Amino acid sequence: MDVFQRIKIAKQFYSAITIVLFFLIIFFDASAQKFSTSSYGVNYISSAGSYRKTIKNDNNKKMYNLQQIIPGIMVDLRYASSQNFVRKPLYPVGVTSAFLRMLPAKALALVQLELNNQGFGLKVFDSYRPYSVTIKFWELVKDDRYVANPSKGSGHNRGLAIDLTIINLKTGTELDMGTGFDNFTDSAHHSFTQLPSTVLQNRNLLKDVMMKYGFQPLETEWWHYYWPNDRNYEVLDLTFSQLKRVD
Repeated sequence: MDVFQRIKIAKQFYSAITIVLFFLIIFFDASAQKFSTSSYGVNYISSAGSYRKTIKNDNNKKMYNLQQIIPGIMVDLRYASSQNFVRKPLYPVGVTSAFLRMLPAKALALVQLELNNQGFGLKVFDSYRPYSVTIKFWELVKDDRYVANPSKGSGHNRGLAIDLTIINLKTGTELDMGTGFDNFTDSAHHSFTQLPSTVLQNRNLLKDVMMKYGFQPLETEWWHYYWPNDRNYEVLDLTFSQLKRVD
């Protein structure tokens, strides 16, 4: 084989390699795509595979089923029923699993333990909320004092926020907080003090213990607390079934 034939074969070989590399780059670039983008311009994760990649890179981003790691916590997801401000289920009926990321989930376990020592416990109304549900809320209310603007995504969508109250362990009844869940009046605000002293004491009990372990209150909703987004937690639009399978 003369030198010209060798050059010709080498060119053909490198051309074939170039084509293979080109398609490999396209394939891996597509498979590495983690986000979908909403009409509001927010990037969010909607596949279990993409979610797994994020927790592989940072295990603190894993979502935990609260009932599996917090003994005795009660879960009453109001958006899996008609007991909410839209008067209809926005989650699949019968869903009973409440999720938070690792750090707030562990902090909530400490809240539950401290309340248990006083004869109380926690009842969860909502925690992780799929991003698509936040869009539905916004299109109904469009008031960011009470629902998150989907152009930002919410703490609920990131697995960082929780809606909850305190129960008496002996009776299982909720402490009187002055209003029910999803009350969009001034009387649900933390700054509203024209309430019986027992109600104010109950609200302060919840607020003090939640803040003690790192949660922050939302001024307009006595039941809503959130964990600081200090790890760039992504917005999620995963179903509860998807999270349970990954869990």
